Amino acid sequence: MSRGEILVIDDEPDIRRLVQEILEDENYQVVTAADAADAKNSLQRFHPDLILLDIWMPDIDGITLLKEWSTSGALHAPVVMMSGHANIETAVEATRLGAYDFIEKPLSTGKLLVTIDRALQSARLRQENLSLKSRVEPVSTVTGKSEVVQSLKEGIERIAATDAWVLISGEAGCGKTVAARFLHSQSPRSDKPFVEISPAAIPEQDLLVHLFGREHQGNVDLGSFEQASGGTLLLNEIGDLDLDVQSKLLHALEEKRFQRVGGTNPIELNVRVLATTSHNIEQAIAQGRFREDLYYRLNVVPLTIPPLREHREDVPELINFYVDWLTEKEHLSYRKFSTGALNLLRNYSWPGNIRELKNLVQRLLILNRGPEINADEVGQSLSMGTTNSTSNEDKSTHRLFQLPLREARDEFEKAYLEHQLRENNGNVSYVAEKAGMERTHLYRKLKQLGINPKNHKE
Repeated sequence: MSRGEILVIDDEPDIRRLVQEILEDENYQVVTAADAADAKNSLQRFHPDLILLDIWMPDIDGITLLKEWSTSGALHAPVVMMSGHANIETAVEATRLGAYDFIEKPLSTGKLLVTIDRALQSARLRQENLSLKSRVEPVSTVTGKSEVVQSLKEGIERIAATDAWVLISGEAGCGKTVAARFLHSQSPRSDKPFVEISPAAIPEQDLLVHLFGREHQGNVDLGSFEQASGGTLLLNEIGDLDLDVQSKLLHALEEKRFQRVGGTNPIELNVRVLATTSHNIEQAIAQGRFREDLYYRLNVVPLTIPPLREHREDVPELINFYVDWLTEKEHLSYRKFSTGALNLLRNYSWPGNIRELKNLVQRLLILNRGPEINADEVGQSLSMGTTNSTSNEDKSTHRLFQLPLREARDEFEKAYLEHQLRENNGNVSYVAEKAGMERTHLYRKLKQLGINPKNHKE
């Protein structure tokens, strides 16, 4: 696997050829440019991990080009300047404009390789620091010692060793994103970026820019595909994608290239794509809400994350994990769960899965009613009491709050319409009148939700 992509900009053909041979022998991918115009075009076409830039060139000199890139925000990689006759002032100016280092010609192979290695390591550490600051979930951690979780970990490790694209499915809150991070951390791409995007959280008119980037008035904004170059891109909840976006995404994945919004040059796609869904995608395909060809393109390797109720023996370990993590990350006061509290939680059904567990732990730590959390406090926080007195309707409502909006809406509509059909002996006309819907629209809705009115007649 390539150690990285490097753009070499120098007007001397012999220098370009020599540097390219040296770097390719070290397993780097190399693109060369003979002048500033060629360099600008190359920078728009692909996303290098590092740029080697000669200072003296015939059209626009390297310092001017570096300044232009720095002020426009087009520079997303470390720059190492090269020159055979530069002075201290030039080197200082290059550094001020954002250059990582400066090396003199004639080039020393040893110094060139060491400088490149250090520049790439520095850029990688900077990216990791930015990622750590932005993360709201534990990093690459699949927690639990149950047979279910151990089998899941082994499966993820096997998949990670390949470069196959993966569709991760499971109920809302069961840990699909954490599993994706763990998969990335175990893969050959682990030292490259992990970029996560949740299309449902982005306004439709902005989504293509977030995915593919934008070119506007000479400026380039990198989208998620380029930000993840060489690494992993996670598409969260693909079932919520609009059909038009699905079509554009499919085209990019099939061609392994794409164009930025407003751009004309194709950009090579160099990412491993992971996608998650809590929807029944096959049902969405049958209903015309999801493209079958996109499903098969993403679902090269399916990975199913089990709900927490299927490995409830891991609940105590998960609770301890989140207690430690939240006290460290959010500086909350440490509180210990009593044996009674843990027993209660081990027997709870966890409709919201691990997300619900994390939220519960966070809520109880914030309340801070003493050093120990007992069963009564847990029962109150679960809104179920230690006597399990809460109605089934309350539990159902609580579970709906843990689901994505579309899934929660579908589940509510299904429960509502089934209730109305039972109340009206399966009479669709009565139900349509009571629901304030056209009868033909109601029939379509019943078909979409998989409801047969005949099953609700006495």
